[in-house]
Parts: sequence; C-alpha cells; structure tokens
Amino acid sequence: MNMSKNTSSSHEYVVILAGGSGTRLWPRSRDNSPKQFLTIVGQKTMLQRTADRALTLVDWDHIIIITNAAHKKMVMAQLPEVVEHNIILEPEKRDTALAMLVGAIYARNLDPQAVIMNSASDHFVVDSDLPEFARTMRKACRMAAEGDNLVTVGIAPRGPETGFGYIKVGEQVDNDKKLPVFRVDSFTEKPNLATATAFIATGRYFWNANMYVWSAEALVQAFAKHAPKILAAAQPLVGASAKEFARQLTSVYAASPAISIDYAISEKADNLLLIPGNFAWSDVGDWKVAYELGKKDAADNVCNLSGKCELVTHEARANLVTGSGERLLALVGVDNLVVVDTPDILLIAQKSRSQEVKKIVEQLKKNKRQEYL
Repeated sequence: MNMSKNTSSSHEYVVILAGGSGTRLWPRSRDNSPKQFLTIVGQKTMLQRTADRALTLVDWDHIIIITNAAHKKMVMAQLPEVVEHNIILEPEKRDTALAMLVGAIYARNLDPQAVIMNSASDHFVVDSDLPEFARTMRKACRMAAEGDNLVTVGIAPRGPETGFGYIKVGEQVDNDKKLPVFRVDSFTEKPNLATATAFIATGRYFWNANMYVWSAEALVQAFAKHAPKILAAAQPLVGASAKEFARQLTSVYAASPAISIDYAISEKADNLLLIPGNFAWSDVGDWKVAYELGKKDAADNVCNLSGKCELVTHEARANLVTGSGERLLALVGVDNLVVVDTPDILLIAQKSRSQEVKKIVEQLKKNKRQEYL
C-alpha cells in the first residue's frame, strides 16, 4: 500500500496499544497469541493493519508500541521495521489509563512538545477510507497542540449497539462544516438497548472509539488533576533514558491500579473535545464483527481457512467458519453460526451471541484450565 506520511510536524507520535487479550475471539485469540497478532480480517494481522494506519501519519521512529512483555518477539516478527527501543513492554495488565500515561511520558521524554495519537491494535478502518482517517487525525493533532485540549474522535452510531460507550456532544467550538469540533458534554458506558436507541434519535451521541489525541504535557496535567495516584506511581519514568524507563516499569505497574482511561480521565475532564470520524470503522471485538467485515460467498458464508482445512456446505447460509487444522469441515442446513476449528478446540456458537464467548473463557479460568487459554 502506498502510504502518505504527514511531514508537517515532527512533534506527532502514534502510540499503538497492543496489550489486549481478546477473549471474545477465543479460541483463536489466546494468551500466547492474542487477537492483535492474528489475521482476523484479510491477509494482514490486526497489528500490521494498525501500523499501516499509523504510517499514514508518522514515520517508524515516531511509532511507539505498548504490549505485553511476553509478546515482544511477535511484535518484532510482524513489524520488523519498528524501532526496538520504542516497544514498551508491560510487566502486567493495568488497563488503558496507565498504558496511555506511560506512552505519553515516553514520548515526552523524547520530545517535550510531543502530540500523541492513541490507536488500539484491534480496530479496523477500511483501506479506501484511510485518507479521511488521516485527515481527521491531523485535525485532532492541531486542536490538541493549540492548548491543553484533550481530543477524541467519535464514530457516528450505525445502530443502537450496546457494546460501546456513548459520548454526548455539546456546542460546536469552530466553524468547520466538514470536520466540526464539539465540546464533550457527557459519557455513558454501554447503555441498554432502549437507552442506546434514544441516544441515537437525538443526533448528539457518538460511539466512544478510544481514539484519543493529546499533547503529552496536557495528559500529564490531566492525571495530576484527576488521577494523581497513578501519576505518582509513574513518576520514576519521567526524564528516564530508554534503558532506565524499561527497568522502572515493573515497580510502576505494581504500584498502579487497573482502570480505564475513560473512568480515570475522560469522564472527569472539562477540556475534552470531539471530532466526528467520517470513515468506516469497526472494533473487531467478537466473531460477529469478524463476519460482518469478511468476504461473503454466494450463500453469505464467510470462510477463513488455513493449512489443509477445507469446507463443504449444503443449504447453509450466513455462517462464519474459521479453520486452522487439517480436517474437512461440513455444514448442512444451518444458518447464522460461528464455527471456529483449531487443533485442540472446536467452538460452535450462534452468531448473534458472539459476545458471550467470553463466558466460556471465564469458566475455563475458574476451573484453572490454562491449557485452553
């Protein structure tokens, strides 16, 4: 793909968050190979697609990746061009608040004027919409660089989805009709169906896509005001060399609570702005979304097979079939199923209940069946 980089500012960085576990995409997504390292949609892994998006905005030396310490080799294998010391290895999971703060401090150590675009490694943007994505993120960078604004890119709801948080916007703060900027009025985390439907009817709500943009300094100041205990725990990272930064991470993570950026900062901040993202975006969070993004055959089935796996169907429609073994898979007279066949696990689920796959993972954890996790 021909990537058009933004060279207008040397202060812009992309922080890729690649530390998630992806339990709703089990059994392909597992502890030793979570979803960001898998080819869920198309021929590239989710991490590689995220890097492609980042490269429309910055060069490799301004891409920072935050991932689990056990996954460094996978990051290096899938992104051989990444600058090795820009891979931040989390010693344990502490959710997005600490991860984003750590990324901001690292970037500020490199450049006190750093402006950071945060990008989740399990998100999907249609290739044809990458120019619009880049245009939106660049405007968000300009708004973030102008003062102490914290900026988020919101997605216009395509329906009353209950799996996302919703952001209500207030007044518009500029006169741009193509890429307007609004003050954020409030957050609502994962409403029920009736509430989500009512939100959409007002035209004032956007999905929270966690696409935050801010100057590193503004984020540090936001933590000082709203989450000072987390900032205090991260203080040994400030001004540290790359080697010392890596050495301090274990104690920093041990001293910090696990909390999302939304709860720690966004819901409390009074300087948060939103720019609507007019590009095709998806959070590839479960098998139903993977089906929606996949290439359909004549019977609306989506097949993602590797190795020697084969599929034969008879009067089977709108199913998602993923296979990575050596078996022949056959479907007869079934519709709207998810079938995921791995060498040691077979998952069959109703597509509409894909999010409940995580319930199986919870049972396995409770029963200490680590070999299946």
